[in-house]
Amino acid sequence: MLIDSHCHLDVPELAADETGVLARARTAGVAGMLTIGTRLDRFDGVRAIAERHANVWCSVGVHPHEAKEEGQRTPDRLIEAARHPKVVGIGETGLDFYYEHSPREEQAESFRAHIAAARQTGLPLIVHTRDADDETGDILEQEFANGSYGGVIHCFSSGRRVAERALALGLYLSISGIVTFKAANELRDIVRDIPLDRLLIETDAPFLAPVPKRGKTNEPAFMSHTAAKVAELKGVSPAELATATTDNFFRLFAKAERVRCG
Repeated sequence: MLIDSHCHLDVPELAADETGVLARARTAGVAGMLTIGTRLDRFDGVRAIAERHANVWCSVGVHPHEAKEEGQRTPDRLIEAARHPKVVGIGETGLDFYYEHSPREEQAESFRAHIAAARQTGLPLIVHTRDADDETGDILEQEFANGSYGGVIHCFSSGRRVAERALALGLYLSISGIVTFKAANELRDIVRDIPLDRLLIETDAPFLAPVPKRGKTNEPAFMSHTAAKVAELKGVSPAELATATTDNFFRLFAKAERVRCG
C-alpha cells in the first residue's frame, strides 16, 4: 500500500467528491492520506474530514502565504489543536519567497512558532520552502540547536544543499509529481541519492498532477505514477518502494494508527 503524506482534501475541487476521491485512492492502492492544515480559521473543516475516515489524518498549521493574516507568534494555539487524536503533524509552515504573499519577517516568525510547537508536542514539522533555500536551512539548523524535532520537507523540489542540510538534521524528504515533469532532471538526480529510509511520497493534491495526468485536478489516486517514477530512480520495485515509504510515514507520523490502514 501507499500513503499520501501530503494532500488538501478540504479544497473545493476534492471536497465536492470526498467519497469518490477516497474510493478511487483505495482502488489505486493508496491506503491512507494526510490532509494538511494551511489556515487556523479553516482547521475545523480539515479536522472533520479526518474524523470521518479511519485512514485519513490531519495536521494543523499556517501556510507561509497566510502568515500576514494568521501567522503565529507563539506555539500555543497549535499545541492546543494538536491534542486532538487525528492531528499527527504541525504545519504546513515555512518560507515562500517566490510569491511573497506575506512579509518575510512574519513568515519566519510563524515558522519558528511552528517549530516550537513541533518540539513541545513531539509531532513532526511539515515544511514548505520555495525560493528560500538558504533561509529555510538556516532556521531549521538554528532551531534544532535549541532542541531537536522531527519533520519533513514536503513537495521537495529545492537544490541539493537543502536536501543535505535537512537529512543531516534527521528530516525526511517528500517527493511529489514534480519528479515526473520533463524539466525536473536536477530533482531526479537528487532523488537517486536520497536514502530510501528518508523518503516519503505525496500528491499535494489538488496541485501538481504527475505525468501522465498533467493538466487534471490532482488527487491521491494519481500517486501511483509518482511512486513508479521514484521506484525507477531508486532501482527498486514499486512494491519495495511502497513498503519503504509506508514504513517511513508511520515512523515519522508515529501518532497515526497504522492498524487502521489494514
